[in-house]
Amino acid sequence: MNDAVARPEPLTKQDFEALARFRFAIRAYLRFSEDAVRAAGLTPQQYQLLLALKGFPGRDWASVRELADRLLLRHHSVVELVGRAQKQGLVHRSAHPSDGRAVRVTLAPAGERVLTRLGALHRDELRRMDTAILPPEWESASSSPESSPSPESESESAPSCSPSLAPSPD
Repeated sequence: MNDAVARPEPLTKQDFEALARFRFAIRAYLRFSEDAVRAAGLTPQQYQLLLALKGFPGRDWASVRELADRLLLRHHSVVELVGRAQKQGLVHRSAHPSDGRAVRVTLAPAGERVLTRLGALHRDELRRMDTAILPPEWESASSSPESSPSPESESESAPSCSPSLAPSPD
């Protein structure tokens, strides 16, 4: 076995800082999302369900199996989630026209309205976060130490969190 394949390239302090910044930005976005969704009267899972339906490629409905795949949940969990969302008037269920075992799930008008409001809030938050949510850029593994930037210039060019996402100094 080739040693280059067997052992990963060692990480630098700057690599760990970039990973930590990225993880912090993801968590900050998720916290924002959870708070916004709960303020609108939904659970985060319900919002994810509505978003998966609206964002499903090529059509305006999805089967429970497809939703389970998109939400990374088990089929029976999505059945329960869809059932609760249907009781709240957020989605409709109907028989699949060509597969009697499958169920089509579509957005109901109330689900469409709340998703439109929440979608705009989420888009605006991502715009506000700008580059903080972008994954770190890594130097090429083939870069030689002579051609690599110095640690000082590397930290100056590293992506940073927007001021409102930066950790407090305490």
